Amino acid sequence: MPLFCRHNRLEANCTICQREKAASRPAPSRSAGSASARRSHTSQAPAARRHGQGSRAGRLVTKKLARATEDGYANPLVPGIRATADAERLATAIALATARLDFPGPYPTVAEADDREAATWLAFLLSVAGPDRPELQEAIVAARPSFATVEGLDGADAGSGLGEEAERTIAAYRGWVERHGGSQERAIAGEPSWTPARRFARTFDRLALPGFGRAARFEFLQTLGAAGVHELEADGLHVALAHDDKTTLAAKRALNSGDAMLLERRAAALADAAGVPVGALDRALALWDRPAPIDAAADDRLPAIRAALRLG
Repeated sequence: MPLFCRHNRLEANCTICQREKAASRPAPSRSAGSASARRSHTSQAPAARRHGQGSRAGRLVTKKLARATEDGYANPLVPGIRATADAERLATAIALATARLDFPGPYPTVAEADDREAATWLAFLLSVAGPDRPELQEAIVAARPSFATVEGLDGADAGSGLGEEAERTIAAYRGWVERHGGSQERAIAGEPSWTPARRFARTFDRLALPGFGRAARFEFLQTLGAAGVHELEADGLHVALAHDDKTTLAAKRALNSGDAMLLERRAAALADAAGVPVGALDRALALWDRPAPIDAAADDRLPAIRAALRLG
């Protein structure tokens, strides 16, 4: 019977396993003659290919981020992690991201807004700015732009402080709301029979607006759910195979797959074993994969997360 490797492929067809086996074989002896032959072969290679102008020119290169030294760590929940230090970092990131979703959520001012329309609009602008631009988010909170009057940062249009791309996104969002009678609440609520997870999935798909990528949409809906503004609960990571989505790239590395469906299953299994909402992995994976240090997590859920990751 054909054997499947840990990458969920036939072992004989798995390029990763083949590379690992090749690396474990003893290196062939290097004689002077073979070295001379290699030099001769290199000198005869087309100049365009040597200088990156041949058939490989223009191809996308994925840079491998520096990870901790492999020490034999292995866990089927995170097959891409081979170092205990990386697993510890992920456990801390998951604890921080989970605590972030506790009421009132990542942005308490959203929960404190006067009504649902104001809260939804504030959450939208904060998600467009993104959690990695805290100064801009602070300016938005201080200005409290109004959806009705379109006045925002420094008394100008609400999108002007966010950049030209954000202005297009805001205009598209306003158009989306107008198609639902001008009510953000109605646009997000959808059908009364929808569960919070179903509402999250349907609204996530409907919000595929220009410039409103996976990360911003996910942040927007999770913020509203955590603040209690709308009944929303992430049903999965909704990983996009776009090259610039931080959570998707991190999921590929930690969960060791490039297949979206497999990534979703492995993310769900990790969240279930750790006892956290699957939506917490959105921010957790992005934090884990970036080079910046992660603050220590003083959270009661950390021991259970570490136990799921088999950390002593």
